[in-house]
Amino acid sequence: MADAAIAVLAEHGARGLTHRAVDQAAGLSPGTTSNYARTREALLTLTLTRIAELDLAEGAARVAGSGLADDVAQMVHQWIIEPGRRRRFLARLELAFEATRRPELRAAYDEMGRGFRTEAARLLAAAGSAHPERDAWTLIAWVEGTAFYALAGAGGAEVPSLAELRAQVTGLLASLCGDDAGAA
Repeated sequence: MADAAIAVLAEHGARGLTHRAVDQAAGLSPGTTSNYARTREALLTLTLTRIAELDLAEGAARVAGSGLADDVAQMVHQWIIEPGRRRRFLARLELAFEATRRPELRAAYDEMGRGFRTEAARLLAAAGSAHPERDAWTLIAWVEGTAFYALAGAGGAEVPSLAELRAQVTGLLASLCGDDAGAA
């Protein structure tokens, strides 16, 4: 159900995310989604929770064999080109905008973000950052901004290659952590 909600949100935007649309997308009987998520707020939160679960599972499964820069570049590249991850990122953007108008969703969105910043700070500390909490904001802003630019911004006409993304994030990490950060 939550996976169907992600797909509906990515394809039709926040206004298209309804209980009925999720039932249809998931192949469920009418009313099933509203039995699990009674309100629109609950449906939005269910969707956000599933996005966080999928993102965390992917992060935990990622093997840091090539280094932080390569892992980050690959993640962003997959968000841009791989259909399922692309949908999930677009749905996350929709939820981010909804969170600016819904305090309950804002709280859930912020909590999800704290988890990602904590993990980014941990990785940056291991890579040599003298200010990992501060630098986590910078790295996350690059990751999300780059994906946004390629999917919804003016950069959508030309998808950056994996090599371009790797070069960009390697330079960023070098400025945050020192010259060896890309190999960390």
